[in-house]
Amino acid sequence: MSLISETSPKHCAKKGLSIEKRHKKLFFTFSTLFTTLLFIIFLLWLTLHPTKPNFSLTQADIYQLNLSAPTHLLNSSIQLTLFSKNPNKKVGIYYDRLLVYAAYRGQQITPETLLPPFYQSHEESNLLTAFLEGNGLPVAPSFGYQVGHDRTNGKLVMGLKLDGKLRWRVGTWVSGAYRFNVDCVALVAFGPYISTAPLASIQGTRCSTTI
Repeated sequence: MSLISETSPKHCAKKGLSIEKRHKKLFFTFSTLFTTLLFIIFLLWLTLHPTKPNFSLTQADIYQLNLSAPTHLLNSSIQLTLFSKNPNKKVGIYYDRLLVYAAYRGQQITPETLLPPFYQSHEESNLLTAFLEGNGLPVAPSFGYQVGHDRTNGKLVMGLKLDGKLRWRVGTWVSGAYRFNVDCVALVAFGPYISTAPLASIQGTRCSTTI
């Protein structure tokens, strides 16, 4: 005579509850670990409190700024050097994308020039050089009059701008990407025309940085 063993519905219910309990425990364990990790990162962020990088325009030489009439197309040639410093003692900065261009009275007067990405360690400083050259760039009809008027007065106000993305580094942890903008406002003084020299030079202009 053979014995038949059957699991009662009560036993099945207990087994199901046991598996559900185990899943809940695993879920709460991982949730707690993840929350703790985020909290530690947040505390580190508050403690270190990264300061935005400092930029200043060391020098800019304008070699060409000519408007072809009557098409209102601008030919420009500007060489500039920017000074960049990371003021943080414990935070490094990755610069992933840097686009530089010049503007005048709200108009972009050179194409964007891409600078190579680089890493800036704690309290490190770097010089960034860019050559901005544009041929046949469309500008507003009033551009020629405005530049001519300013050159007659001996000076004009030019904006040199940098748009980019950066990431903070604390130890081995690296943050996500943040967009930032650098705006340098320079007063350009025109000197006497010499064919071998730039039309104008700018020196020592501090820039504002927004993130």
